Amino acid sequence: MTVLGRFVSITCGMLTLVGAGCGESDNSPGPANVNQQSATPNPGGSSDTGEVWFVDIAEITGLHFVHTTGATGQYHFPEIAGSGCGLFDYDGDGDLDVYAVQAFSLGELSNADGVNADVLQRAEGSNRLYRNDLAVGPDGVVTQRFVDVTDESGLGDRGYGMGLAVGDYDNDGDLDLYVTNFGPNTLYRNNGDGTFTDVSNAAIPPEDRWSTSCAFVDYNRDGYVDLFVTNYVNFSLLENKICFSPGGRRDYCGPQSFDPVSDRLFANNGDGTFRDATVEAGINLAFGSGLGVVCADFNHDGWPDIYVANDGNANQLWLNQRDGTFENVALLAGAAYNASGMAEAGMGVTAGDFDLDGDPDIFLAHLSGEHNTLLVNDGTASFDDRTEQFALASMSWSYTGFGTEWADLNNDGYVDLFVANGAVKIVEQRVDEPYPYGNPNQLIINLGPPNFGFQDVSDRAGAVFELIETSRGAAFGDIDNDGDIDILVSNSNGPLRLLRNEIGSRNSWLSLRLVGNGSSRDAIGAEVRLIRPEGLDLVRRVHSDGSYCSANDLRTHFGLGDDRGPQTVVVAWPSGLTERFSGLPAMQQVDLHEGDGEARP
Repeated sequence: MTVLGRFVSITCGMLTLVGAGCGESDNSPGPANVNQQSATPNPGGSSDTGEVWFVDIAEITGLHFVHTTGATGQYHFPEIAGSGCGLFDYDGDGDLDVYAVQAFSLGELSNADGVNADVLQRAEGSNRLYRNDLAVGPDGVVTQRFVDVTDESGLGDRGYGMGLAVGDYDNDGDLDLYVTNFGPNTLYRNNGDGTFTDVSNAAIPPEDRWSTSCAFVDYNRDGYVDLFVTNYVNFSLLENKICFSPGGRRDYCGPQSFDPVSDRLFANNGDGTFRDATVEAGINLAFGSGLGVVCADFNHDGWPDIYVANDGNANQLWLNQRDGTFENVALLAGAAYNASGMAEAGMGVTAGDFDLDGDPDIFLAHLSGEHNTLLVNDGTASFDDRTEQFALASMSWSYTGFGTEWADLNNDGYVDLFVANGAVKIVEQRVDEPYPYGNPNQLIINLGPPNFGFQDVSDRAGAVFELIETSRGAAFGDIDNDGDIDILVSNSNGPLRLLRNEIGSRNSWLSLRLVGNGSSRDAIGAEVRLIRPEGLDLVRRVHSDGSYCSANDLRTHFGLGDDRGPQTVVVAWPSGLTERFSGLPAMQQVDLHEGDGEARP
């Protein structure tokens, strides 16, 4: 067990540029300066005080990324899907770096040979990697800026970008990257020196369909993470169909205009290569218009399962049969459709224990006019649609949701919800705007026991929630190491947003980085249970998946409310080992190494 001192201690601060006033910027911003101020802990967050929860710091910290769909008026379907984003520590310096996924114009490729054409590579522009330069001076002043290191890193993927997955597939101690595209996907191996190598041709079978979300998961528990890739529909540039909005204007088609396809499962061979295990695992037996994927042990048998959110057709719940195969049990488990027996437009998906009963529940983001869906798990992978009971339907009826996550954003111990919203059909009230697909994003807090109700606090969470943009991906992690969860948001045809959490660090917290030894090095899939004397333990899992086409911080985060005493956790490692770690100091990041704890039955 390794205890790291707090890299940053922020209560409530303003972030300004060195040499400039708050909100000012120039073409080459220096590091941002966080001035500490005292604050009274407010376990309930800002809902009672009117104080902001989040502030967008992207521009003043150097994240000058603007996404483009490349639309030329031909309404190619991939243009409206949008791209994701990622947070991961690529250089191992202890802070999260930013990966932004980019697209380009498909109009000039309309005469190409469909999705598989090699010309689905842009001539200029690419995805971007931004290094996080975070430091604390001797006077305690915290500085933060992001530096574009794309060219030197080799991560400038030039495909029509959709999403990414993060994981250490070769167990060498640094994080690798898989990038999905409309067209050929790319696997990048981290060389451990700040650079990456494209190993797609040598290390993994090609996948050149329209892939969206993806996830690293050690489905066979051999100590090496495998890769699940979600595919959308069989769309070709040569077969671009003409569709219309409800108002009769030319608009983007929906997934029902195209055939669904099967997803892919790539098994890690343990030698730096993958093989296609789709057929042997049974994943080829179901088709869907896949946009979101999340991996968790839904039935508590110690093996990771896979849930796929499909757009307009039945969702899939792949239960792990513990012999290298999966069975899709979504229909019988109550996880294929909503309570009315209808398929919805599943885009974003997240799994987490919002009601503290120890099992992962599922939240799905859908189209406006449907509403988002809450599927409550009874602990055996049997689900009940409880959206209406928890008043989540009325909160989402007017919005189209994509990126989302269960995350304890105010550190009170109960996971909340952020939803990145943006329409896929013209919003008639915005028809005169250049890009009439905007929706505001939402922040929904968990009110905790005994009823675990929800409250939409978007109207008082900060000016960034007043923006009307077409948001897609959302990645979650502690970007400034101050003990609370920040949010990276990708906008379609718009700027990247970095939402710094202003209130979470007022409460106590514990951050854990797990290091496997027998399990995969990054311990993806490990379940961590924080023991509470009064019961209602907090359960989290090590993951970077979920949301929409995005990758989250692999560290496991616990909000502790006003509890600043030593903590005890029980870790169920993917290898099958269960260990207890006691005396963990609150308000710290702690490294837990597999084999260093007290073994438990």
